[in-house]
Amino acid sequence: MELKQTTRSTLVEQVVSQMESLIESGQWPVGSRIPVEPELVKQLGVSRNTVREGVRALIHAGLLTARQGDGTYVRSSSSLGPALVRRLRRSNATETLEVRCALEQEAARLAAMRRTPEEVETFRSLLSACDAAAAAQDIEGYIEADLKLHHAIVRATGNSVLIDLYEHMTDALESSIDQTLDLSVIVDGASRSHCQMVDAIAAQDPVAAAEAVRRYIRESLNLLQEDVRKEGSL
Repeated sequence: MELKQTTRSTLVEQVVSQMESLIESGQWPVGSRIPVEPELVKQLGVSRNTVREGVRALIHAGLLTARQGDGTYVRSSSSLGPALVRRLRRSNATETLEVRCALEQEAARLAAMRRTPEEVETFRSLLSACDAAAAAQDIEGYIEADLKLHHAIVRATGNSVLIDLYEHMTDALESSIDQTLDLSVIVDGASRSHCQMVDAIAAQDPVAAAEAVRRYIRESLNLLQEDVRKEGSL
């Protein structure tokens, strides 16, 4: 096979691929500053322009961010995150709830099959934190505990793709919970459907766990539709 001369764009792609690998593997952790340009040129054995194009591509993808006069820092461990965040910003509350239903059903189902006794203790502790926030009428505290509960259940699945995907939905999740939170839930503590979900996961019943998710998503959708009707009647 006849070899072709290496093109500049191919070099840039190779540089991007190497830097992406360092970010995704954690060798360049989120929040850290990447090596300065002369050092990257030396390590990669390419021109300064090639390095600049590679860094620019990763900034555009959302993995890196440039700070004027301070250097370039790792912003995200995956290009999935920034892209997903941008897309979720264009979604409405109903769409976000529908996506949550799909992801959280599968998370609850898998967690029911794979959870450890220690993880069950964590779930129950977070439910107690919801109750404590409810007793104090602390809406922000309730939302924080609720988010931690959902993330803990997703981590219990052991599915790295699902964990990464859900992690990048945090802002949209917080907004979704805030928009559909019934004040009566704050009075009564953790919602019954959330308790049923945790009980089902503890009992290793994936069917009941998934049904509990569908139940609280339906409750949230009903609250959302009721708010829309109230606004329309004003």
